[in-house]
Amino acid sequence: MKNTLLLALLSITLFSCNNSSEKEAVPAEPAKDYTELETKAKAFFGLLPEYAENTENPITPEKVALGKALYYDVRLSKDNTQSCNTCHNLDTYGVDNLPVSPGNNKGSFGTRNSPSTLNAALHIAQFWDGRMKDVEEQAGGPILNGVEMAMPSEKEVEKRLAGIKEYQEMFKAAFPESKEAITYKNIQKAIGAFERKLITPTKFDDFLAGKSDALTNEEKDGLETFMEAGCTSCHLGNALGGNMFQKFGIFGNYWETTKSAKIDEGKFEATKNEADKYVFKVPSLRNVVKTGPYLHDGSLTSLEETIRIMGKLQLNKELTDVQVKQIMTFLETLTGEVPAELKM
Repeated sequence: MKNTLLLALLSITLFSCNNSSEKEAVPAEPAKDYTELETKAKAFFGLLPEYAENTENPITPEKVALGKALYYDVRLSKDNTQSCNTCHNLDTYGVDNLPVSPGNNKGSFGTRNSPSTLNAALHIAQFWDGRMKDVEEQAGGPILNGVEMAMPSEKEVEKRLAGIKEYQEMFKAAFPESKEAITYKNIQKAIGAFERKLITPTKFDDFLAGKSDALTNEEKDGLETFMEAGCTSCHLGNALGGNMFQKFGIFGNYWETTKSAKIDEGKFEATKNEADKYVFKVPSLRNVVKTGPYLHDGSLTSLEETIRIMGKLQLNKELTDVQVKQIMTFLETLTGEVPAELKM
């Protein structure tokens, strides 16, 4: 009886050991290969430049220093209350985090969300409707806008700055070839030169430059989902947007899902061309995690909700919770930093 019991125990032990060995022998899943993803990403997005060039407005240290001073100066507004930085705060990623921005005149507000000035010089045009061609032209718009900085005329702006000794010297240094250095055109050029330096590289750019381990596998999976879902049909290029116009609401009326207070007709309001109805410049996704609220009217505060709505209205897709989370993980890799020397 004892021998039988011992044999039974020995059989169980041997079986357990064999079974355990079999489990240990199961090979682990091979590591996922992201080589093809890296190749596609490089083709879709390209490399981010150190700064955005403009052959018509060469960047010089003197011009950038002047542009920085002007960018932060409230004296460019009628009542000395607003600067470029008021609505495009470089401490908060080039935005004021408001749906629409207050202007110089008490109670006045803009009608569209203030987009970030970071990386904006890479865009195909400026403003949501693209009505100005570059950052130089755009820099002159808000100063004379009655709802924004409300200066009465270019001459008044020039006169105000001409009375400031520091600006007399800075304009002369920035534009030594100009007989009259303090001109409205040179104000625009200086601010434009400064904004062309507002480029914010991130670890995503390290990844695109060939450093495969710059992103975690989770972040690469997010990038893969972003691309496979079709987001790159609009958000491509080194700014991940900003280089094309698109109708907002290809598969439905946007205001029905965003609950927008006003139905903005987009580019049509500037061109009066029927084909431009509800067409807007595609926004850049760089620093997007930090630049809410979202869309042209700031009607959405949640980036996750914005991703879902864009999937539905632009791609005709109901993105799953997993897809939204993965895309969010990727978008977080697009957060960079403004160079310290360009801040206040």
